[in-house]
Amino acid sequence: MNVRNMTAATLLLAVAGANHSLAQTYPERPVRVVLGLAPGGGSDTATRIIAHKLTDVLGQSFVVDNRPGAGSNIATEIVARAAPDGYTLLSMSPTQVINPSLQRNVRYHIVHDFTPIVNVAYAQFFLTAGNGVPANSVKELIALAKTQRLIYASSGIAGPTHLCAELFNSMAGITMPHVPYKSGSQSVGALLAGETHISFSAGGGLVAHMKAGRVKLLAVTGAKRSASFPDVPTIAELGYPGYEATNWYAFVAPAKTPKDIIERLNREIVRTLNTPETREQFARQGEEPSPSTPEELGKYIERETATWGRVVKEAGIQAQ
Repeated sequence: MNVRNMTAATLLLAVAGANHSLAQTYPERPVRVVLGLAPGGGSDTATRIIAHKLTDVLGQSFVVDNRPGAGSNIATEIVARAAPDGYTLLSMSPTQVINPSLQRNVRYHIVHDFTPIVNVAYAQFFLTAGNGVPANSVKELIALAKTQRLIYASSGIAGPTHLCAELFNSMAGITMPHVPYKSGSQSVGALLAGETHISFSAGGGLVAHMKAGRVKLLAVTGAKRSASFPDVPTIAELGYPGYEATNWYAFVAPAKTPKDIIERLNREIVRTLNTPETREQFARQGEEPSPSTPEELGKYIERETATWGRVVKEAGIQAQ
């Protein structure tokens, strides 16, 4: 076919037809799914659940490639620079949208360098108080924080649990000092021992303590209530509309990946997420599937980037 003799409309149709044919045969070889965290943990588990399902339904291996280091920047840069052919994907989490506001050496643009595929799942954080804290509701907690020094614990500095607490501080108009711990289990231990008063934590080992009444669960941080604790309100519904902070997981591809490949991946992942088997797998991890369109995920990433950028700036948080 002589391209010089084709009209613009004919050329567009030819390109569209080529892309459609590409999507029909995709994938023809193994697909690499890059993750910026070590094996184990919620993000790794969520990524592997989807990778295994895609391997089954698409007939090619979706191989999880753990590339921890530099706050997930190594993994993110690998995908940002990969060929946009659908054979290198990134398992994304809040870390990628937090880093650009926190670090000066980020060599990727969270919006321009990636094409959204689908939001996969999320995990709630729990606002809990030690039993020695004389507050049994978020309203009472805020009133108490305005008259007493309440210390909150989180796992690490500038991670999701730290930032969701600072967002709460900002929206509630209070100042609770922060004590970071190396892990979630250490921050929970400090709360149980009375070393700290408040904790914003993921589920994990905290769930047993909440159910046993060793700590007081005051609220959850998601946009909707937790399926595990349906009687516990969200912070948003307690008078702070717009408050939302979760540990979410999503799949993205390098920018300019063909639309038909993105749509096929989205379609297969959404179908997987809507099966009872997959929902049960996520539920065992304390996570809830949250399938989306690529466009919905794109808007969500932009919103998350703006929210956490503002929190980092207002709280004066610096990378360690």
